[in-house]
Amino acid sequence: MRLQKLLAQSGFGARRKCEALIVAGRVTINGQVAELGATVSPGDDVRVDGKPIAPPEEKIYIALHKPVGYASDRSDPRNKTVFDLVRTPQRLFAVGRLDKDSSGLILLTNDGEFAYRLTHPKFEHEKEYHVLVTGRPSEATLRRWRAGVLLDGETTPTAPADVRVLRPQPPVPPEAKGGVWLRVVMHEGRKRQIRRIAKLLGHPVIQLVRVRIGCVTLGDLKSGDWRRLTDDEVAALERRNTDGRFTQPPDSHNRH
Repeated sequence: MRLQKLLAQSGFGARRKCEALIVAGRVTINGQVAELGATVSPGDDVRVDGKPIAPPEEKIYIALHKPVGYASDRSDPRNKTVFDLVRTPQRLFAVGRLDKDSSGLILLTNDGEFAYRLTHPKFEHEKEYHVLVTGRPSEATLRRWRAGVLLDGETTPTAPADVRVLRPQPPVPPEAKGGVWLRVVMHEGRKRQIRRIAKLLGHPVIQLVRVRIGCVTLGDLKSGDWRRLTDDEVAALERRNTDGRFTQPPDSHNRH
């Protein structure tokens, strides 16, 4: 087995993070500093920072409806995090983060290889959002968003996205009178990308809800609730169609 795959399966994070550990010289195999691309056989003594790695944990795959106000990582101890909502013996990390002001579907796992397949750009998994913006964007504005825009501080435009007015329209809060809900489907995941684009185009975001990642949908999960992914969902997320999209297992989004 490849060393970075073993590290990912043992809870050290996504494959790129595991590769960084190896490149930094922090991983040894049978007392020798490991090189990137090394393989591991049964019985090998593999250590990180001098400590033997634990046997691979049971793999956990969770879909959570993240409420507004919760952070997606543990980096800021002052904030409530999604990990306060899900208690498991395994140490989980988030796949496909949402900023604190956004809500909706987020995936949690301890499987680094799985996370890699969902986060690496080459797999191009879809993410779908319902976004309430101020005002009503013109068709020309929507076309500009669909084609990709150059954001401040970036050197390349955003990738093309499917952006259209959501039909039927969900209720619009009184304080957002005149706003409209958009359906945004995209493959990229730049930091606060939707909010930055909407602001640049003159229609700042009021509410943002992620409703789908690949084949997994938010369904009827209530805010703060979570469920285990089904075997079919995990398999579908790991299996990419030739067009870059993931298959939708039947009736998966209503199972809890």
